[in-house]
Amino acid sequence: MTLKEQVRELRLQGKSPKEIARALKVSPSAVAPLIRAIAAEGAGTAEPAEAEVVGCWINVGWSEGLGVDPARGWADEAPDAGVGGMVSVLVARRHGWDRLHVCGYLADVYCMGVKNAIGPDVIDHRQLSQFREYFFGEYTGWQEVPIELVRHLVFGSIDYARTLGFEPDDAFGPGADLLGKWEGESAITFGRDGRPFYVQGPSDDPAKVLRTLRRTLSDDEFGYVTVDQ
Repeated sequence: MTLKEQVRELRLQGKSPKEIARALKVSPSAVAPLIRAIAAEGAGTAEPAEAEVVGCWINVGWSEGLGVDPARGWADEAPDAGVGGMVSVLVARRHGWDRLHVCGYLADVYCMGVKNAIGPDVIDHRQLSQFREYFFGEYTGWQEVPIELVRHLVFGSIDYARTLGFEPDDAFGPGADLLGKWEGESAITFGRDGRPFYVQGPSDDPAKVLRTLRRTLSDDEFGYVTVDQ
């Protein structure tokens, strides 16, 4: 990363010119013209540029039961992994030249949308490797995917869940910005084979979930599995 790029990253973090000079171990006189040049480049823009996406990962088996527009080229390395509609996604963006801004999301793509999120946290590359192992520990594996797939899956699952009466978990809000902007409709068809299907999770109130579904659907329009079933 060039000196100018490092200055830009620190400036986006709100660092003063003196703080930037100290962090980069250069003189303030070397930093000042770069800050002016960066400011001139950004003049007239409404929003700062999004931080660089370092990587996005998703558990294998993510597409099980879903309809995915084949034109997108989003391949699932193990579509029969037995995920059952519970999909985990991890996103890392650059946060300075040696740190990462990371957040993980858990989405019920058959029914309830985003059920949990971990982060966002600022970590280094070594910690990212350790966290990724932990985050996908319940799956048979993970694969790297484009940020576009992540947006369509996470935001799309939220849109789908809202048609059924469910809102994303409160933990989603702080990490939503790491996904970037969302516009248009998802290229993914949610539900199990296009039909809402609820599978009870360990923290769910299944009676409440079923009441919510029955406000908009009849019993023959969705499926479900609960502990007592």
